[in-house]
Amino acid sequence: MLPDLTSERERMVDRQIAGRGIADWHVLDAMRRVPRERFVAPGFEEFAYEDAPLPIEEGQTISQPYIVALMIGATAVKPGDRVLDVGTGSGYAAAVLSLIADHVYTIERHEALARTAERRFAELGYRNISVAHGDGTRGWPDAAPFDAILIAAGGPDIPQPLRDQLAIGGRLIVPVGTELHDQRLVKVVRRSAIEFEEEDYGAVAFVPLIGEHGWPETKPDRADRQRGRRRIKPAARLRSLPELIREAAEPLPDLDDPAAFGALFDRFAQARVVLLGEATHGTSEFYRARAAITRRLVETHGFTIVAVEADWPDAAAIDRYVRHRPYHPRTEPAFQRFPTWMWRNIEVDEFIAWMHKHNAPLSDPKGQAGFYGLDLYNLNASIQAVIDYLDKTDPEAARIARERYGCLTRWQRNPATYGRAVLNAGYAMCEKAVVTMCRELLEKQLDYARRDGESYLDAAQNARLIAAAEEYYRVMYYGRRESWNLRDQHMFDTLEQLLAWHGQEAKAVVWAHNSHIGNAAFTDMGVVRGQHNIGQLCRERFGEDAMLIGFGTDRGTVAAASDWGDPMEIKQVRPSHRDSYERLCRESGGGQFLLDLRRGRHEELRHELLGPRLERYIGVIYRPETELLSHYSEASLPRQFDAYVWFEETSAVTPLPAERREGVPETYPFGL
Repeated sequence: MLPDLTSERERMVDRQIAGRGIADWHVLDAMRRVPRERFVAPGFEEFAYEDAPLPIEEGQTISQPYIVALMIGATAVKPGDRVLDVGTGSGYAAAVLSLIADHVYTIERHEALARTAERRFAELGYRNISVAHGDGTRGWPDAAPFDAILIAAGGPDIPQPLRDQLAIGGRLIVPVGTELHDQRLVKVVRRSAIEFEEEDYGAVAFVPLIGEHGWPETKPDRADRQRGRRRIKPAARLRSLPELIREAAEPLPDLDDPAAFGALFDRFAQARVVLLGEATHGTSEFYRARAAITRRLVETHGFTIVAVEADWPDAAAIDRYVRHRPYHPRTEPAFQRFPTWMWRNIEVDEFIAWMHKHNAPLSDPKGQAGFYGLDLYNLNASIQAVIDYLDKTDPEAARIARERYGCLTRWQRNPATYGRAVLNAGYAMCEKAVVTMCRELLEKQLDYARRDGESYLDAAQNARLIAAAEEYYRVMYYGRRESWNLRDQHMFDTLEQLLAWHGQEAKAVVWAHNSHIGNAAFTDMGVVRGQHNIGQLCRERFGEDAMLIGFGTDRGTVAAASDWGDPMEIKQVRPSHRDSYERLCRESGGGQFLLDLRRGRHEELRHELLGPRLERYIGVIYRPETELLSHYSEASLPRQFDAYVWFEETSAVTPLPAERREGVPETYPFGL
């Protein structure tokens, strides 16, 4: 049984369609009524309302929702119209059209697709659609003329039979181009028997239009491609994008020379917050590069906060070590939760050893560099940290905390099950108790802080984490947008708390994934899915006092799992997709370099990169077999980041051994 995705459909229409300028109420109403999940391949239902094309049978795709809406809106389909739909595919576009037009005629060259679509229409009750198996480039002469013709495949030119089958005043829309990645969406309006007007709607990428008046069944040869160049052609550039990147690229020193590497980033040191990304959670070069940059910012420019995409209680164990504070025994070693390799690796271990050494001669704690976690997953350790603190400072408050947190006790080891229980119960089971505990702890701030300020900060932040985590696990079953936004808001709030605690002159370095530190407002996660992130919140709060630096790679190896909770594997990273920013960087031939994307640096390059392109995101899970769907998203690189660090080929991090290493003291957080 398919899940009810009505709310996801409404959100798709509001954000992806209406939110991007489609105002035709006929289109909006029809797209609210057609269940797109019924038109995608089995197993892809959860992606049905993402703004992306999805694979279907016969090697074809179902177009992304926005493109379907754009094409219907551009042809101004209205009640009473007769419409020809070339390239039935799954039947989704024809279904949307059928809720507007009087009758829809749809042609598909793959018989299996045509028959499957016909069955779907019958099952869903769409009675005004006629389906034919045949060559769509010839049109449907017996049903012509048509008020609108929509062609969902790219040809070298506009098929003449389809022009001829337009009614006077009829509208046609078709992708035209010599290559899949070099098509333009062209609208044609027939003004008379011989007069046609054309309008260019911009770059698109469709499957090829195969047929007598399109491409041949085999790969088009050079002569075939040449005849497509007579019509709509993009303006020529004096220099290609890879050439512009090569001119702007600043070669990076070797990572074996961290001082020289870090010095290249002095230009960003005036900021109060420098956010350093990563395109994966398991790439050695990204960790080593961030370590080199952070060392420079700490040693030379007065940064004292290193805030990372890790849980607060785990990072607190590291912080006590690097700042030579008293050892605090834990029920379990730091960073034992999946994915352990993300922080328990040789690269982080070397950076932590450097922080410990750097802080050793600094007697004033305010001058020391601290290591802090921004994330909210480790509910169990946070509850224990609050109770341990109160046991020492306020035993009566500790007794009350045990009672209040007792509501969450049975969920501590697997807090995601709390969200499922809340969903079934229909109310927030523990919200009042954990919020009250957090509020009371904060209200006693001055008294507790006088006794031990650092310990109070740790306890207070753990209390905030518990409150945020309770809400996070409660809302995660309602949708990805709500849980994502709550998590990143918590990370940003934690960063603000750290800056406030350390004083007006405090400066912070943030380590997190590109998806967290790039400005989400200029990615489809923000534009389409309504998600914000710590990078966007920092830009809005600090303006140019926040520097957002992304990282990327073309190929190599990465430490990742195949599914959540699965064992870590060393996986091969596929070479980047041809339509991605990564491919442009690779084709520049620069090897490893820094691109400064701020205004006034390389304006021609910045302008050419503004249009959205694909960008790769690999987290703790990597599925190369579905990479385009699973790991690519659209973004505007110069608006997303202030700078971009590129390594053409990268290697996986090296996890630390599970057993205790010889000679490592008990107090060392990575000792086990």
